[in-house]
Amino acid sequence: MSIDLKDVQDVYKDAGENIIFSTLMLKRDDLAHDQEIIANLAEHLPAFINSLNVRYPDAKLAVAFGFSRRAWDYLFPDAPRPAELEAFAPITGPKYTAPATPADLFFHIRARNSAIPFELMSEIMTILGDHVTVVDETHGFRYFEGRAIIGFVDGTENPSALDTPEYAIIGDEDPQFINGSYAFAQKYMHNMDAWNKLKVEQQEAAIGRKKFNDIELDDDQKAANAHNVVSQDNKDGIEHKIVRMNVPFSNPSEKENGTYFIGYARHWQVTKRMLEGMFTKSDRLLDFSTPVSGEIFFIPSKSVLAAIADNTL
Repeated sequence: MSIDLKDVQDVYKDAGENIIFSTLMLKRDDLAHDQEIIANLAEHLPAFINSLNVRYPDAKLAVAFGFSRRAWDYLFPDAPRPAELEAFAPITGPKYTAPATPADLFFHIRARNSAIPFELMSEIMTILGDHVTVVDETHGFRYFEGRAIIGFVDGTENPSALDTPEYAIIGDEDPQFINGSYAFAQKYMHNMDAWNKLKVEQQEAAIGRKKFNDIELDDDQKAANAHNVVSQDNKDGIEHKIVRMNVPFSNPSEKENGTYFIGYARHWQVTKRMLEGMFTKSDRLLDFSTPVSGEIFFIPSKSVLAAIADNTL
């Protein structure tokens, strides 16, 4: 059994140019009805996506839809569970904590044209209606040269997702859920006034890379807790990777600036170890970046979504 990219949701492509992230909570008034609307969504979502791709073939629409552990156990109590799906627990370090903010459903929708994510999310909500509450909806954008809002090129150390999708996609180690993925969603707010008061050399030491040309610094030039040092997972002497997608968002008039981090992984434990490194070693970037959310979601394969639609999971 091997990965089939035709069966995979959009978890290994780029973050997009105009992006909507949405996390929702089911009201849980009626299990049977909640199961019905989720089956209805799983049935119609591929048609919604296909229609938009036919109408706007150059929009590069990409979509990932998934479930948290709480949602999976609630909606599919008699079904097997993805091997590494768990509820995210806060990670507490000596200075900072990664909070856990429970949610049931997760959507990552992106396209070249901002109208396309709006249209698709609107169609999704016609099905979900008033049976859900919104935990968070964040609209992001591609910043200049693909940089994060703090000014550094983002995703430099990402594996080339289109060439190595196996970093993001579950393999035959969990055959019932092959072609799925584990998505970790975490929203950060930045103190840009404090960050911009640093000299460029200080910012570079905090990140571990040059700001202008993105070249990695020598080890002796990096802060001991530089972001690209403490966020690595080197278990057993091997560097393990995920597909990271950091998306800037902002309300400039309110001085709200942030990054929505989404990490797609074959193994949730890899992402978890990266987060533990950041927070237990007090990542220098956390002095300027406050996490305000965090949850893990399972992104099913298209065939699993079809089984949900047919009530045959």
